[in-house]
This record gives sequence, structure tokens and C-alpha cells, in this order.
Amino acid sequence: MKKYLLVVLCFFYFLQFQAQSNNEIASVYIKRANESLNNLDFSFAKEHFEKAMKYLDTINTSDVARLGTFIYFELKQYEEAKKYASYYFSLAKNKKSEEYTEMLTLSVDITEFLEKIAIEKKRQEEERIRQEKEYKRIDSLRLLWMTKSDMLSIKVDSIYQFNANNVAIYKKNDFFGLMNDLGKVLVEADEYEDIVSFDGYFIFKNKENEPTKLFCYNSKTSKGFLIPSISDFNTLATNYGKVMLPRGNGRLVTYPNNAKEPFVFDLNEQKTVKFLQVEEVLKSLKKSNFIDKYNNDGEVKIDKEWYLFGGHLGGGIHPIYSQEGYDLEGFLCSIDGRFLKKDSHFDFVGFFYNNSAQAVKGSQVFWINQNGTVLNETIDEDVDYQGKTKLTKLSNKNYQLLRDELIILGDEKLEKMEDFIKKSSEN
Repeated sequence: MKKYLLVVLCFFYFLQFQAQSNNEIASVYIKRANESLNNLDFSFAKEHFEKAMKYLDTINTSDVARLGTFIYFELKQYEEAKKYASYYFSLAKNKKSEEYTEMLTLSVDITEFLEKIAIEKKRQEEERIRQEKEYKRIDSLRLLWMTKSDMLSIKVDSIYQFNANNVAIYKKNDFFGLMNDLGKVLVEADEYEDIVSFDGYFIFKNKENEPTKLFCYNSKTSKGFLIPSISDFNTLATNYGKVMLPRGNGRLVTYPNNAKEPFVFDLNEQKTVKFLQVEEVLKSLKKSNFIDKYNNDGEVKIDKEWYLFGGHLGGGIHPIYSQEGYDLEGFLCSIDGRFLKKDSHFDFVGFFYNNSAQAVKGSQVFWINQNGTVLNETIDEDVDYQGKTKLTKLSNKNYQLLRDELIILGDEKLEKMEDFIKKSSEN
């Protein structure tokens, strides 16, 4: 029993010694904190004060509470300052002292600062909520704009340049179509695999080579029509063969199979052009010694070889076919009698207009005059676009039409995103 009491006494003595030791260490730091505060070094004052607090179980004097209040007040840590002010008022004995009055004034200041902080926090939170709502509203408008913008996008593979009559070729899924500069589709891209165009006329072909169906769109009149079946021109022909460029006078030339003359079509009158002055021309050619002979069957003898006269391509250029079969042999120029044989000159020649005709040799294209002399490239009459629409390609490879700073498609219009959001905000 005595041994047990001795242990207990030793333990309490140790605790008392330990507490006395902690208080002494804390007092050192309290002194340092006071010195730093007096020197206006508030950060060091706080550092010393907090070290002192580690050695104190409780705030047991009003001086310590007062010190903590001043330190945290100067550092604008008002919640901590308020806590130590509360300790002070619970420990202070003399409520009529100058010190108490000073602390009371300081406490009021702390409370006012905390109220201002609370008001500012509330304002900031309200502003945060307002901005969050504004961001959500703007995000919603952006999403709405992007949805509308996508609806006004043209989802095709490519759109070519608009011509002087405000139309452009477009391509979709390997088919060609036509649209105007408002995005209205004039010819759907769902049937024609190839197209040739010149001087305002667009000739759609159901096949790139040897097409069996041709559709013409005249951008000068904004009208389209199906060109008559080639079998109406020649019952033996099954395709239009080589299709040449249409010219500004409306003439189109193709070279059908199983035929001994080109198919010449007037795109303005929408009818086949028949050359009726065969005998008169043959007489003139014989008189000029450009041919040796001719007969009533339309056969001509050139350089001791008999051929079949194939009509007229304008400008005095006449296709010449073989006497047997359906082979195109070349072109006779009535202006000087030159015979442009296919083997050494051109495979095909188009209609002569505006002092030139298109000529093709293999994959090469030329422009020639009335005797086959190669010229500079002929300018498309309707190539220059004068409208307001600007074509732009988006990052997703779709297209949009812009006019007067607006996205357009038909009658639909959409402002730029910034203007759309601004306009929506004003409303």
C-alpha cells in the first residue's frame, strides 16, 4: 500500500513539474510575442504566440487573451481575434479599467469587420451564383446557336465557285448537283456522275463516259430540262459518246456511237440542229478545190480518199467520217481547205463560237480557230461571280454561305455567335 501511494505521489509530482515546465516555456514565447507585437512584426508575434499555445492547456490569464486578440486583429484574422476577445472578457476582473474599455472598443471593431466580411462573402456568393447562371445561360445560347448553325450548314463533299448567274456545282456522294448562292438546290446530286459546264450552261451526265442521259441547266434563264434521248436523233445510237463544252450561243455537240454525224443541239431552243445546206457547202468546197469530188449521198473525195461529210460545227468546220463504219476521221476547214486528221490533230471538236472552238486530243483540251490553229485559252463568259455570298468551309468539312455578316440558307439567316448572344441578352 505504501508503495502504491509513493507511485501516485511521484506521478502527481511529475505532472506538477511538467505543468510548471510548460508554463515557463510558454511564458518565454509569450514574452517574445509581446516584443514582436510592440515592434509591429505581427507575423513573428503570431508565430511565437502559437508556439506558446502548444504549451498551455487553456487560456488562463486575460493578458494572454488580450495579446492573442491584438495579434490576430492586426493580421486581419478576425475570427481568431474574436475567439481570444471572448477569452479576455471571461477572464477580465476589472470591467472599469482603461484596458477593458480598450478591449471593448476593439471587440466592436472586430464584430463590425466580421459583419463586413460576411456581407462581402454574401455579395461574392450572390455574384458567383449570378455568374454561374449567366455562364449557363450563355452556354445554352451557344448550344442553341451551334444547333442553328449546323442546321444552316450544307453537308456536301465540295462546292465549286459560283458563276456570274449565281449558281455553283456541288458534289455529294460521287454525284454532281447545282445550287444557287442562297443554298437552294437547283439540281439534286443523286443521279449524275459527271458534268461539263461553260458559258452559263451546265450539262449533267449520268455517266462520265458514254452517258445515256443528259440534263441541261441554263443558268441564264434559271431553267433546266432533259435533253432528248439520243435514239431520237439516231435509232442506232445507244449513248451520247463524247460530250463537248456547251457554248455561249447555246450550241452543244456530242459524238454518239453508231452515228455518222455529231449530235448538235440548241440549248436555247431545246431542239436538235440539222444542217440543211449540205449541197451548197459541198459545191463551195469543190469550187475552192478543198475536195476532189462529192456525190448525192453526201460522200466527198479528199486526197483521192472517199469519206462521208458529217455536217457543220460552225465557223466552217466540218466533221468527216469514214465511208464504211462509224469512225470519225477528222475535220475539214472550209476557210482554207485544211484537213485536220484525227490521228495527227484532234479527236473531237466542239461548236465554233466567239472565234474559237474546243478541241480534245486524248486527255488534253485545246482552243482552236477556224483552221485548227491552237489559241490561248478561251474565257468562260459567265465565270465571274458578282454576288455578295461568301463560301466558307468549316472544320467539320461542311460548308456555310455568308452574306452581310450573316449565315444564310434559303430564307433562313443567323447572326454570328457573339451577335446572337448579345441580341438574345437584350431581349
